[in-house]
Amino acid sequence: MVTLDVRPQLLDALSALRDRVASVRLPLPLPGAPRARQTRAELLAQLDDYLVPRLKAPEAPLLAVVGGSTGAGKSTLVNSLVGRQVSEAGVLRPTTRTPVLVCHPDDHHWFAGMRVLPDLMRVWAPPEEDDPLPPPQRHTPHGNTHATRELRIETVSTLPRGLAVLDAPDIDSLVVENRTLAAELLCAADVWVMVTTASRYADAIPWHLLRTAKQYKAALVIVLDRVPHQVLAEVSRQYGALLNRAGLGEVPRFTVPELPESAGGGGLLPASAVAPLSAWLTHHAKDPAARQYAVGRTALGALDSLKRRMPELASAVAAQHAAAVRLTSAVEDAYKREGKRVRSRLDNGAVLAGDALTRWRGYPLDTTADELLDSLAESLSALLQCAVAAADERIAEAWRREPASAAVPLPGPDREAGERIGMAVRRWRRVLEELAEEEVSKLDRQPAPDPDAVAALLVAALLGGKRARPAGEKLAERIGVQAAVRLRDRGGELVGDHLDQVLRAERDRRLAPLEALEVTPEPQAELIAALSVLQKER
Repeated sequence: MVTLDVRPQLLDALSALRDRVASVRLPLPLPGAPRARQTRAELLAQLDDYLVPRLKAPEAPLLAVVGGSTGAGKSTLVNSLVGRQVSEAGVLRPTTRTPVLVCHPDDHHWFAGMRVLPDLMRVWAPPEEDDPLPPPQRHTPHGNTHATRELRIETVSTLPRGLAVLDAPDIDSLVVENRTLAAELLCAADVWVMVTTASRYADAIPWHLLRTAKQYKAALVIVLDRVPHQVLAEVSRQYGALLNRAGLGEVPRFTVPELPESAGGGGLLPASAVAPLSAWLTHHAKDPAARQYAVGRTALGALDSLKRRMPELASAVAAQHAAAVRLTSAVEDAYKREGKRVRSRLDNGAVLAGDALTRWRGYPLDTTADELLDSLAESLSALLQCAVAAADERIAEAWRREPASAAVPLPGPDREAGERIGMAVRRWRRVLEELAEEEVSKLDRQPAPDPDAVAALLVAALLGGKRARPAGEKLAERIGVQAAVRLRDRGGELVGDHLDQVLRAERDRRLAPLEALEVTPEPQAELIAALSVLQKER
């Protein structure tokens, strides 16, 4: 006997695990990311739509979800099981299709709320004998106004209490949303009723679902539909052989012959055609032992599957973080390398070149202090802009080798970088000018040195390297050796801080799109920890 343990501690552990799965983000386009995103979606669907609600309410009606390919006859089968047309049938489907859940009127409350399939807005109409598909009324329980997908609920007294049947969209629908919804609905099932036909029983998609059901250890029923009388025995034998080879030979299997009512506009099959399947479903809904076995098998199978799927999801999270670290390291390494290069060039007097060098040679006879400061500031800005451009080029080259970089824009020409750097240099220049003014105000000299001239000599000495050695000597002559040493030491700290701030700000701008994706290592450990707690509670 398969039994369910519904202790509060197990539910708490399951809910905590569900929250960990929901918090997973897989934004980087790594090779295994699509499959990992699908695993995450399937886990959430199974947890939200089945495991948590089933363990919270083990007495809720047995839910049999009827799934299969286009034209397999799912809707006709459901209509025939309940004895009237509740689901639109036919091979040609509209672009959107609302799944239909049928239950006994006394069981309506189990599905009108958000106990299962909470993302689907409920649509229903009172059953009317003269109008099998009356105009629907829409209702979104608990004020969930954001729901856009619908679940049509029909009640029929011919269906036994404790059993609900759900007609799902086609698993091979041309509409992606329909295929996704079909998979989610199967995840909500106590019993998977897989429908295929005599002409399509070997197709890949139905077999994929059969293998998935086997993998999850779900309670499974197979319906071989629309089988011509003349080949019924042969098709049944061949299909049975395939099922045996796949390890599914013990799965209950029902054969529905091809009848005039099978095709076209959704006529009902004779009750005798679906009687064996109806009896099986009724037995498992009404007999306590059979019901407990079916529900327990699916629920425990889903729980067991977490031991495999959760580590897979955790590995995908780890791969995302590793890729993010590589992308981040490429940015940090590039800017660190350019930072060292800028300091080396400063020591070699790279700023004191071109117009700045001409202004320096003409100072103070042909160049004013402001003109010298302007040219030095422009030269420093140009040096920093070249460093940023070189770093971005190196980053782009490294990122092109990383598939994950497709999720973030590659660094390219930044027209605003020059303006940002120019403003930062001008602010730094102003700080040095204020520093020079403060130092001059402390001097006991008459007449007092010109603060602008002191600032110009200070900046030239700090940025000119060996070429500007005379600037330091002239600075000492103007304000004294001690004051010059003090001013150069403080100014040198400001230069280093300024370079770090400019390059760090540009580096952070490159990292911002990546950081916005919030790819962190914590979810991996949280997933494994939540799974460990769940296994301990089991």
